[in-house]
Amino acid sequence: MNDPLGRGSPDDASPHASLDSALKRENADDALKRESLDRALTRAKGLKLMIFDVDGVMTDGTLYYSERGEELKAFNSHDGHGIKMLKQYGVEVALITARTSRAVELRAANLGIAHLYQGVEDKRGAYAALLAQLGLAAEQSGYMGDDLLDLPLITRCGFAATVPTAPQALKSRAHYVARTLGGHGAVREVCEFILRAQGALERAISAHLQ
Repeated sequence: MNDPLGRGSPDDASPHASLDSALKRENADDALKRESLDRALTRAKGLKLMIFDVDGVMTDGTLYYSERGEELKAFNSHDGHGIKMLKQYGVEVALITARTSRAVELRAANLGIAHLYQGVEDKRGAYAALLAQLGLAAEQSGYMGDDLLDLPLITRCGFAATVPTAPQALKSRAHYVARTLGGHGAVREVCEFILRAQGALERAISAHLQ
């Protein structure tokens, strides 16, 4: 029944109330995302070392084998340039991976990555040894992984990143979740995020405008 005073029924008001609530939630979500992003930038600002997993991060996680049983991997050239920029602007780079592959060895050499740890199931030992070798504290290091084997380093380093296809256990603990897929520019995205945090991204871009 209509209200004789023209005030409208409760049902008339509910769409507006729902819209207002949705807008408030959206604004709150945006504020949380901004706060989370600011925290991630602060963590990335102090990095001296960035460590990457390989499969699912530098590649899309697909394993290819030749007829002779050789393991083949496809790497992204944009990722490679991102790693080179990190090194150029003072952030050391390392790879720690559970698998062993000649392709990874060649890729690391091509990118000038001196710190390569392959065949490492429990990555904590390699991580501790690397920090000791470089004389760095955990908060000065970052790590990017994509699966449960990476949780020990994700929860120990100063800046943790992952890919959008990672298990929720990683994404909920990472400081930054890339929008780009592993093997398709996720590493480059994280490299640029770190450079941005350290005030070097514009310099890296300007260097190509000379």
